Amino acid sequence: MKTIQDQNFANQKVLVRCDFNVPLNKETREITDDTRIRESLPTIKKLLADGAAVILMSHLGRPSETGFEEKFSLKPVAEHLSQLLGINVKLAEDIFEGKTIENAKSSKPGEVLLLENLRFLPGEQKGDVAFAKYLADLGDSYVNDAFGTAHRAHASTAVIAQFFPDKKYFGFLLANEIKNLEKLLHYAEKPFTAIIGGSKISSKIDILKNLIPRVDNIIIGGGMGYTFIKAMGGEIGLSICEDDKLDFARDIMKEMEEKGVKFYLPIDAVCGDKFDNNANIKVFPSNAIPSDWEGMDAGPESIKIFENVILSSKTILWNGPLGVFEFENFGHGTTAIAKTVAAATKNGAFSAVGGGDSISAINQNKLADQMSYISTGGGAMLEYLEGKTLPGIAAILN
Repeated sequence: MKTIQDQNFANQKVLVRCDFNVPLNKETREITDDTRIRESLPTIKKLLADGAAVILMSHLGRPSETGFEEKFSLKPVAEHLSQLLGINVKLAEDIFEGKTIENAKSSKPGEVLLLENLRFLPGEQKGDVAFAKYLADLGDSYVNDAFGTAHRAHASTAVIAQFFPDKKYFGFLLANEIKNLEKLLHYAEKPFTAIIGGSKISSKIDILKNLIPRVDNIIIGGGMGYTFIKAMGGEIGLSICEDDKLDFARDIMKEMEEKGVKFYLPIDAVCGDKFDNNANIKVFPSNAIPSDWEGMDAGPESIKIFENVILSSKTILWNGPLGVFEFENFGHGTTAIAKTVAAATKNGAFSAVGGGDSISAINQNKLADQMSYISTGGGAMLEYLEGKTLPGIAAILN
């Protein structure tokens, strides 16, 4: 793997694709979670220490691609990054103005320039070669450190690499993501337990198929569990269910049985009489939920079973919540799993966590430093674990 570790970038202008797609407060535009920015710091600091001029690229949100939009500006990122680095990070406000080219060409060693949101123009997401060439002309070397967008064949994540045949590299963040995901897929210590949650099976079909030959245990939680329970003949009331995936659920359970994978579903469910944090709450067997109640979280007996499985594991992959985590009254199952994964890690297990709600549960309980590895890219992590080739990674390798 060609990383920046063994390269010296003295007196070079280095283009770095980062993932600064961070959440902002809608009213104040303050950054509410700077994890992705902080994770990019080792790469930026290494380049600065070498004596490079660093030119950063990123997107933020989903603008209309018709030009500048204040609410999607990277200005808050530039300001926050300036504080973290202790230097003034310049913002190139219009990447197609001659001033941007001048700023890039005049950048001196030790300086950082952040290009404005690449998605203000359609060339980025379309993977436009001319747009990629324009960006490439701003630098001498290219570094991809944006795992969160590595599964997209965009101009700045994949197409641009062709213009740096001998000077394209993985940043520390992206290299670390690959190393840890490869460990999960090919070098995991047994017993290996995968905890897969979320609302729908349809978004997790490929990861389930790819994990079955690799894991010893699969714990299914969240809304997707009710499709499995219904497929087994259970009564799930108003719980979310993908009726068109019932046959898949039966097939996947049969395959797990044939491969010797132990499969765990919630045996009880915390239910509400409406989809609301303030709903009336009762606990029912997960396969006997009354017709006017809805499963919203894993029940206490289920959590005990899941905890025992997790604590006996040497490798743990967790992606997706066990309930409606955005509702405080139905987030207990997800929180319990977060604490149990942390405890298992403390006991020597390797833990990998990905997906927005899973990471939120980790952060809310201040457990981030108690996990072995937290992925910065939900969709990219899923696609990698599904066995797919990610364009942003392939572009550096090829």
